[in-house]
Amino acid sequence: MSSRRVRSAAALLGAAVLLPVVHALPGHAADGLISQGKPVTASSIEDASLTPELAVDGSASTRWASEEGSDPQWIQVDLGGAATISRVKLTWEVAYAKTYTVQVSPDGANWTTVKNVTSGDGAVDDHSGLSASGRYVRVHGTKRGTPYGYSLWEMEVYGTGGGDGGNPGGSFTVATAGDIAGSCDADDGTDCEHERTARLVESIDPALVLTLGDHQYDDGTLSEFRKYYDTTWGRFKDKTRPSRGNHESYDPAGEAVGYKAYFGRLATPNGKTYYSFDHGGWHFVALDSEEPMEAGSEQITWLKNDLSRTTKKCVAAYWHHPLFNSGSKGYNPVSLPAWRALYAAGADLILNGHDHVYERFRPQDPDGKATSAGPLALTVGLGGAGNYSFTHKVHPNSLVRLTKLHGVVKLNLTDTGFSGQLVQDNGRVRDTIPATACH
Repeated sequence: MSSRRVRSAAALLGAAVLLPVVHALPGHAADGLISQGKPVTASSIEDASLTPELAVDGSASTRWASEEGSDPQWIQVDLGGAATISRVKLTWEVAYAKTYTVQVSPDGANWTTVKNVTSGDGAVDDHSGLSASGRYVRVHGTKRGTPYGYSLWEMEVYGTGGGDGGNPGGSFTVATAGDIAGSCDADDGTDCEHERTARLVESIDPALVLTLGDHQYDDGTLSEFRKYYDTTWGRFKDKTRPSRGNHESYDPAGEAVGYKAYFGRLATPNGKTYYSFDHGGWHFVALDSEEPMEAGSEQITWLKNDLSRTTKKCVAAYWHHPLFNSGSKGYNPVSLPAWRALYAAGADLILNGHDHVYERFRPQDPDGKATSAGPLALTVGLGGAGNYSFTHKVHPNSLVRLTKLHGVVKLNLTDTGFSGQLVQDNGRVRDTIPATACH
């Protein structure tokens, strides 16, 4: 962070709200603060110490700041449920917005402007007398007032309704990536970025960390895990739910011996390296693409039975080797039976690693045909190991392909859907995963 001043990220405030309605609301004196402590996301951050949740923490000494020198930027808050909004108060740091809008949305995807500011001068903007309703509130900055970025000490939304407490509507945050720790010390070159991505995960402070295999290079021995992975990503081991990669199978002591010894029951809660669990409104399935996955195999039989028993509306699955892939590893059919089972069960999200790139696909079926009935798939092999290139034929449903960076995907999950961001280890948002409803 520059020493010139404390700059805050995006002067764009996302506060949850439904589509605005034109009716008289009671005076805001009777309305309460409904944004404090709620889930919040932003287009970017200046660094890991200036994250968006600091704009809704109730403290006048902490702030969010976007990356510098770039328009537009935004910040949005999820109120946890439908709410009426009567007032939005913005306390700017030196890096303020000259031109911005305050917007509301019922779903985080379709936005309506309730306040348009064209000559902002910083300090405090107290927008009272609003008449709007929605779940999400966003501040969307289009022109900076300084050469810096956008920064808010506090973004306060007043009204009635929304969700109760700091985890409204069952919403929670997940961080995910694979291909993580080399046998090297932190920050030791571009092939050893796991300390930087670990700091990013800590700044996100997710409820869960889903790891997508190849935690420790090259052989996944217990001594390697303890010397390298444990010093970085091991700092949030208790909230990690791992899945095995091929490098966990190279241990000279035996297949996955170091992996199982390091993670213990986290890796094998039912005695197997594939398992499932529930969190909030979601059912999660961790599979093992190093174990047999052909139709009729023990793992696929277990998967079908597991999916038939869940009562959760939303389902996510994750494992190491992606079925669809435009990177150098190419198409890997090993998980096709898993895809068929997940598609038949109406699964919503599939996460993979293995190829050290980022790729986002449009929803599709197991045969690669685009359909809204299919899960959205992400390859997130950016946890710290050296990057690969996109040398394979581009898949027709591939929407976003990025490499030459490290980072994690931050997922915002609710009882009815999800959205997310690919966040680079410097805090920059490189891709925004649109709000998607569960099937």
